[in-house]
Amino acid sequence: MRYLITLLALGGMVVSSLALRVHYSTETAPCSINEKWDCGIVNRSPYAEIRGVPVATIGIAGYLLVGVLALMRQRALLLLAALVGMAFALYLTNIEAKVLGVWCLYCVISQAVIAAIALLAIGWVVWHALQRSRPA
Repeated sequence: MRYLITLLALGGMVVSSLALRVHYSTETAPCSINEKWDCGIVNRSPYAEIRGVPVATIGIAGYLLVGVLALMRQRALLLLAALVGMAFALYLTNIEAKVLGVWCLYCVISQAVIAAIALLAIGWVVWHALQRSRPA
């Protein structure tokens, strides 16, 4: 399980890196599909930074933390980090849907990745608890 979560975290880092590239780029975003799907609008909006730090950078750091915690088998901390990441991603998704009215393909992929990690982390914690509660 830890390797699967780590692999997903690496994927999340890649997607977040692509979003960070769009954040700093002045070119047309490669995922500028139409008026409802444009990573450039989302990643260059005022909501794309928190106190001057790009949200994509926070994503890279978060996925790195998740990967390290998974490799270290720190299930409880991994679950906490995954749930915090999921809550943050849902907050950002809400901004895309209700404030900007534009979706970022990279952000949607990242949302799916953190959701998968959170579900796997929950399953891993539950499975481990059940294994420990079995009689010897």
